[in-house]
Order: sequence, then structure tokens, then C-alpha cells
Amino acid sequence: MASCRDFLNFILEQLSDLNDITYKPMMGEFMLYYRGKLVGGIYDDRLLVKPVKSAIEYMPQATYSLPYEGAKEMLLVDNVDDKDYLCDLFETMYSDLPAPKTKKK
Repeated sequence: MASCRDFLNFILEQLSDLNDITYKPMMGEFMLYYRGKLVGGIYDDRLLVKPVKSAIEYMPQATYSLPYEGAKEMLLVDNVDDKDYLCDLFETMYSDLPAPKTKKK
């Protein structure tokens, strides 16, 4: 099941206090980036983030979920209605996220 653009727009609005939030559509889902680093994505109208140490500490009760069959588990963000919570989560995670890979020419 693909994610709907309405849910993407809702999440983008919730993150609107942050600068440089971008997304890329990918096979009916949406990858989310913060200041150029991949944070997670929207899969089946669920917000999932990478299970980096800071995210695990920020959301100790979060459940792990597969974005799609064969993928690595990610953390399910249940509290998407709280704008401050989401923005704080992305800010907290930023330093633990890997730098983007450079493309070979």
C-alpha cells in the first residue's frame, strides 16, 4: 500500500519549524531528509525513523517496524500530532545520522 500525499503534507507541516526538510518520492513512499541527511520516511502512511542511538533514547517505548518486506527495522513514531515533539526528535537525531554518500561520477 502506498502512502498518500495528504499524510506527507501533514508531516511536512508538523516539521515546518525546522529549516531544510526535504523529501523524495520512492516507489509510492516518501524518504525524509533533514539538512541533507536521511532521517527516515513515510511508509504505508506511517512515519518511521532510523534507529540511531539518540532516537532510541528519545523514544524508549517506540516499537520497531519494517518499512517494507526485506528492509531493516526502523522506529515507528506514534506521536505525530505533537509538532514540538517531532521537531525535537529530528534535531536530536541529526548528529547521529550518517553523512550522505557522495555520488560517483
